[in-house]
Amino acid sequence: MTNVNAVVVRIAAERIMKGGLNPKTELVYVIDDVTNPDYRKAIEDYILSDTEGI
Repeated sequence: MTNVNAVVVRIAAERIMKGGLNPKTELVYVIDDVTNPDYRKAIEDYILSDTEGI
């Protein structure tokens, strides 16, 4: 597993959760935009841990 930057994970996860824009595409950021499997897993874990009721 590659080391992931926790700040990058938090920023990406919060943009996804809040409907923010992907800076590369200027479209709403969605989890499918994350192509690196290590970052995708870390972002998914962050979202799950930060979502109440799960």
